[in-house]
Amino acid sequence: MVNQTSRSLNLKNDIIFKSFFARKGNERFLIDFLSSLLKIEIKTISIREEVNLEQLSTKEKGGRLDLQAELNDGIIVSIELQICNHHNMENRTAFYSAKVLSRETERGTRYEDIKQIYMINILDYELLDVEEYISESVIVLDKHRDYELLKGLKWYFIELPKFRKAHPDMNEKINQWIAFIDDKDKGLVEMAEKKNKTIENAREEMNYLTGDAAVRRLAELREKWDMDYNSGMNYAKKEGLKEGIEKKQKEIVLKMIEKNMPLETIMEITGLSKQEIETIVNQ
Repeated sequence: MVNQTSRSLNLKNDIIFKSFFARKGNERFLIDFLSSLLKIEIKTISIREEVNLEQLSTKEKGGRLDLQAELNDGIIVSIELQICNHHNMENRTAFYSAKVLSRETERGTRYEDIKQIYMINILDYELLDVEEYISESVIVLDKHRDYELLKGLKWYFIELPKFRKAHPDMNEKINQWIAFIDDKDKGLVEMAEKKNKTIENAREEMNYLTGDAAVRRLAELREKWDMDYNSGMNYAKKEGLKEGIEKKQKEIVLKMIEKNMPLETIMEITGLSKQEIETIVNQ
């Protein structure tokens, strides 16, 4: 049964998402979710980065907060949750897949030994002009679409708004997990918990996690950042003037710099180039 006191903070808050799935002892939840999405048997899983509140606090104001894990000693999975549409998702996930590949080669790995990499993007907005709410993207040849060129690199997109409209089959485990992550339809969430014992246990862990004062504080700061960003950008757009948008964008960039945010993070959030950011600073 859904505990209403914990619904204000759920897995769509990426601080909660990473704290929940990366917490030691919670591996079974990530295994259950990923095996249902990727349709593979996952025997072992290891989180690539140990999660702690100090690490999360450095990113609480924005930026990319993803979860990376290694499956079966051979597949690297990077999961990102994005609630706000910054209109850069395609370039963003392509850029980060290249960074993950680069990190593997930096460790002295031979090219032929580079592990499979799956980029999983959970989005609370519609991105792709297709009906399906789960999309798998691979690299194929232009004139031979059935020929997959880079078999070790895939992208997955889960679009939550489409899921809500789809009347999903709740006997499918992946739909149970999407309903739990989305936490929007009370009936679907309760059904997921009844049909999947692992998700029922996940609810108990969520109730415990969201009761942690430190985690709640960081999660609420994250929500505040998203609200402030959207409010500012919506105001600028309502002005109907290019100058208004640029002015608000400059204010946001300067605030990020005041908070000592890394240049790379500012570029990720705003979509601006290094030169454009430096121009704002100089002005």
